[in-house]
Amino acid sequence: ETATYQVQYYIHNRMNLSSQKAAPILVLHGGPGVPSDYLLPLKDVIPYRSIVFYDQLGCGRSNDHNDERKELYSIESSLDDLELLIKKIGLRRFHLYGQSFGGILAFEYLKIIAERKNDDVECLSVILSSSPCDVAQVEGVANEMITDLIKDDPDESTIMERFRLKHQCQTTAKPKALTDAYEHAGKTGIWRGTDSIQGYKAVKPEDAAKRMSSCMVMRGENDFVTEECVEGWKDAFNHNFVRYKVLDGCSHHGLLENGPMYGDIV
Repeated sequence: ETATYQVQYYIHNRMNLSSQKAAPILVLHGGPGVPSDYLLPLKDVIPYRSIVFYDQLGCGRSNDHNDERKELYSIESSLDDLELLIKKIGLRRFHLYGQSFGGILAFEYLKIIAERKNDDVECLSVILSSSPCDVAQVEGVANEMITDLIKDDPDESTIMERFRLKHQCQTTAKPKALTDAYEHAGKTGIWRGTDSIQGYKAVKPEDAAKRMSSCMVMRGENDFVTEECVEGWKDAFNHNFVRYKVLDGCSHHGLLENGPMYGDIV
């Protein structure tokens, strides 16, 4: 049995999509299963470039089906969808941006084109924003943070909101962009959160691969994706051009906490 699905995308500043001076940015959202709504504010802080947003299959606007077969969803199938999207839009030169799980997807895509060698697609650079390189490690760190919060206040009914305010998004009220994203997130137990990518750890491409794109790794000062959770990216890329940037006073969603600073860095 064959099923056909649609991956929905949106292009901000479509007229600049082929610009040679300001190449477009292709945006990969996190989760897995948390659609791109929470990253749409990028168009306000980077207004001069074309930005391509899309919802990965299983969430947001790409979730207009009731197929809950888990085998449909994986990092590999998400990479297939990404490549089809790039061909559909006709992207040839672009920058890649991945937030949280989106950074994992970005890295794996770069590995594919580096190992393929003769690809006609040119990724000029990549940003990994609050992206862990080892899922088990970041889950362990987040669990330790939750344990510390319970020690401070044993009221477990408030623990997730306290975790959000300290390590996820430090705005007093949850931003509408983030609320919208979670309202349209994928179904728990199907393709949602780190449970769906258990055991993932970034591994360097094969020795014969061509050089991967230069990389900047960003994370918030109070992010649950801590320094130790991103340290391994420098060993996963096949070059030494991996820079690190810490966003002062921010946590996991720096874009929503301090958009102007975030946009200046990106």
